[in-house]
Amino acid sequence: MRELFIGRGKPTRRAYGFDEVALVPGAVTLDMELCDVSCRIGGHPLKFPILASAMDSVVDVKQAGLMGKLGGLAVLNLQGLQTRYEDPASAYDEVCGCDNSSFVTVMQKLYSAPVKRELIARRVTELKAQGVVAAASVTPNLARQYGPAAVEAGLDILVVQSTVTGLEHKSAQGQSQLDLPQFCRTIGVPVIVGNCVTYDTALGLLECGVAGILVGVGPGAACTSRSVLGVGVPMATTIADCAAAGRDYRARTGREVVVIGDGGMVVGGDICKAIACGADAVMIGSPLARAAEAPGRGYHWGMATPSPLLPRGTRIKVGSSGTLEEILFGPAHIDDGSQNLVGALKTSMATVGAANLAEMQQVEVVIAPSILSEGKVFQHAQHLGMGR
Repeated sequence: MRELFIGRGKPTRRAYGFDEVALVPGAVTLDMELCDVSCRIGGHPLKFPILASAMDSVVDVKQAGLMGKLGGLAVLNLQGLQTRYEDPASAYDEVCGCDNSSFVTVMQKLYSAPVKRELIARRVTELKAQGVVAAASVTPNLARQYGPAAVEAGLDILVVQSTVTGLEHKSAQGQSQLDLPQFCRTIGVPVIVGNCVTYDTALGLLECGVAGILVGVGPGAACTSRSVLGVGVPMATTIADCAAAGRDYRARTGREVVVIGDGGMVVGGDICKAIACGADAVMIGSPLARAAEAPGRGYHWGMATPSPLLPRGTRIKVGSSGTLEEILFGPAHIDDGSQNLVGALKTSMATVGAANLAEMQQVEVVIAPSILSEGKVFQHAQHLGMGR
């Protein structure tokens, strides 16, 4: 491939987002009833490949239980409002009640309250009591501190997540970093880590013994890392790169791991494209924050919004468009593709002739920068359908 340059002495390459690619139907189509969208995460079977993000506006214990009973998986944030406050309702009142000029300050105050270890155990116990797979997230610097307490309480899957997770961290204070291979060997449950965006890092993380990786930096609806830090890779390209690492790792070791596209997916077509680019599953936030049962009450905020020094997220108003079941399975009451996400995936698979997710990953993907605008003049002019 010919090398590109953005200027003399600075080589680069082209990367693509979901809005720039499209799926190509082939010679075979299927009835959607024949399309199997099930998957396995950390050895646990799911009816559909959608995870709810570990964000306080998206997941609390009640929402996690509902997501699990519907056949998916929700990840609880073990360093959020749920584990800082015995009853987080008043904290949610403050976040949802403040204006746009003060919400960062309000959240910085609320998230300055310490995480309570006893609440970590209590929230996991509450999750398990609902009879669902219990998954929760911690940041790498606190994984050894909070992870064991969660596992002891019955946690099934631990997600170790930060904006960017690399293979090596150099500390100015000389503090020891998380020894990921040892942590995976000793914690006692499958570990999913993230986030990463390149083939080499994805492969290196998989070789540490993790059960899966989260792929994507900065595409989330409430994330501002791309503007604050200037980092990130468009999702279609980063999923394809990291999925290649997953394929190579499986071929060499025979061990099953999952590559999870994390963020940047708002409508059903985005999820379809993520799977076609190679993702085994997806993690989404803002579409599920719109559920009537979501703890954010029609608001959605980034995980790094409360940062005391450099916030890298914002609070957006997403509204409530329907129940969680309607968003996942329909019936859809709006025409913008944000409801019946599982139905959209099955219909897309039926259209391109993919009977399961593995076959969906083999579908032809073309570069199509006009895919969202071609022939849609009236929709865009009237702010309907694809023109919203």
